[in-house]
Amino acid sequence: MEEQFHELTDRVRAELRSPQDLVAYERLLGLARKNTPAGREELARMLVAVERPLWAREIAAFVLGCAGDKRAFETLVLLLNYREPVRCATAAHALGRLGDPRTARAAAALATNPLRTAYALHPVRLLAELRAPQSVPALIATLERLLTPHNPYWRVALACVEGLGALGDRRAVPALTAAVTHPRLAAAAAASLARLGVHEEAPAGEGVASEGAASGGGEVEGASADGT
Repeated sequence: MEEQFHELTDRVRAELRSPQDLVAYERLLGLARKNTPAGREELARMLVAVERPLWAREIAAFVLGCAGDKRAFETLVLLLNYREPVRCATAAHALGRLGDPRTARAAAALATNPLRTAYALHPVRLLAELRAPQSVPALIATLERLLTPHNPYWRVALACVEGLGALGDRRAVPALTAAVTHPRLAAAAAASLARLGVHEEAPAGEGVASEGAASGGGEVEGASADGT
């Protein structure tokens, strides 16, 4: 957790707007570092307290989630579906360590919701990491929905392709075979099929696909700055 926690706290520090914010921030960090039962109780109370800034709830949920405290679940799922990709990534990291059986169902619901496709990248990656019963069906359904010409959410489709290859379930073969015909997905789809024992050549001159996934996520094409 250490590296991700430092990235989170450095980012949040830049969001502070007053001396009072700084005092609250330092107190949060002290509770997180002590990692005592009493400290976790106080962090959990922050998740439901009124008028707490989002950054405070994000830090509290991240610390509790990485500690396996299921009280963080609702806040982390809210952040997984947030309009800022960096917050989605932080939530996905904590949810992957939470160990809550509800996580896969929530991630699958977010990934397959056609109204939230712009924010589906991190739920998709989380499903692949969790390797839950919901993972393969949700990734197949999401990929098949995105296999349309000129779809702006190709990075989400690419994450589905790579996740299905990593999961190694042959139910994904038809969707991956269809993905081979899409220029931005072709190379990754052929590679995933090969992992499943199916050898499908990517069309010549196509398949520069890994540029989005290898970058660690960024914003999905097609999402506006305000998340609409």
